[in-house]
Amino acid sequence: MKPDLETFGKMAQTAYDELPEAFRRMSADVMIRVADFAEDDVLADLEIDDPYDLLGLYHGVDVTQKSLWDVHAQPDMVFLYRRPILRFWQTGPDTLDEIVRHVLVHEIGHHFGLSDDDMYGLEDDAYGEDG
Repeated sequence: MKPDLETFGKMAQTAYDELPEAFRRMSADVMIRVADFAEDDVLADLEIDDPYDLLGLYHGVDVTQKSLWDVHAQPDMVFLYRRPILRFWQTGPDTLDEIVRHVLVHEIGHHFGLSDDDMYGLEDDAYGEDG
């Protein structure tokens, strides 16, 4: 069964709650949002034609670029896009929980200015090589 938005949001919260304490403490100001798809203007800005191609997105200024003197109009946010994630889940061997966790870790990693390789290492540390 495919989870609705509310259930999907609970899955994302569970994935976040399972992150290492230090990681959660440093990302406590990041809001997690769940939507079926990215907004059309977001897809256009990213030059993405197929809305199923975007599983998640970090929106904000990463901590390596922030200054105490900067004023930010919006909080940092991570978006998880339910329908693209569900379609991705149907095409591979990973569980839905594993995919949600992976996308969440990846997008929060952008909050810290991490590279993709850094994020894979973090995920391995948090969940083990097979997680």
